[in-house]
Amino acid sequence: MPPASSPTKVLITGAGGQVGRMLLDAVAEGFEAIACTHADLDIGSGDAVREVIGRHRPAVIINAAAYTAVDKAESEPDAAQRINAEGPRHLAAVAREGGARLIHISTDFVFDGAASQPYRPDAATNPLSVYGRTKRDGERAVLETLPERSTIVRTAWVYAATGTNFVRTMLRVMRATGAVRVVADQVGTPTAARSLAEALWRIAGNPEIRGIHHWTDAGVASWYDFAVAIAEDGAALGLVPPEVTVTPITTAQYPTPARRPSYSVLEKRSLGPYGLSPLHWRKRLRAVLKEIPSA
Repeated sequence: MPPASSPTKVLITGAGGQVGRMLLDAVAEGFEAIACTHADLDIGSGDAVREVIGRHRPAVIINAAAYTAVDKAESEPDAAQRINAEGPRHLAAVAREGGARLIHISTDFVFDGAASQPYRPDAATNPLSVYGRTKRDGERAVLETLPERSTIVRTAWVYAATGTNFVRTMLRVMRATGAVRVVADQVGTPTAARSLAEALWRIAGNPEIRGIHHWTDAGVASWYDFAVAIAEDGAALGLVPPEVTVTPITTAQYPTPARRPSYSVLEKRSLGPYGLSPLHWRKRLRAVLKEIPSA
């Protein structure tokens, strides 16, 4: 019998975040995942990136590390730039030297929300916030440094059964007060972290997938629509009271330090030829809610 082939080594940065944890939970057959939390690897340090990647020598790097505090970034632009822009540059440079592929996660916040139809991967970027600008700079750094072996996956509105995210915040407030006020004039697509993780593993297994691609769950929603669905499905599962009041408000009624795109639906057809087809966000939401213990 021929010897069994050894699994492909995949180093995951940001392994302590919700996407990183889901990547570890959903490791595809044929891969060996190497988990690097921020404590294990600060991607903002070029020396640390070189040492850790040199030690593990992965074939693929999935960069799930990011500065994601969107509003806080407005007052900490240097910290956001260090992780979101310089970090990917360090990873791409070391991947280039070692022959590794780099899969880098980006965001819908690279767009300004002025579109009226889903953003294609090649659409012009125009970020409105420090967070969006630094993520856009990270994309550029990856494409400039490792154009032939890099894949950028933009996603949006990511949530999971654990961690800090919109779904868990809504459940907490709904349980505590029985009512929430939610912005209704920002439109995008909720995306379960597991959905994104499964897509990233498929991409890791196909080196032909290069350049910029989009991945979210299917469908469109406002934050208000998302909250209504959380209230309805959460009540059916006993996670929140049965009569939660969800009131729509405008962005102007809920000012934040960072400006957000009013429309950030991402067009995902470029991954269709590779067998990637998303489920509707409402179906994914129900699955995630079932993972959360009832109060």
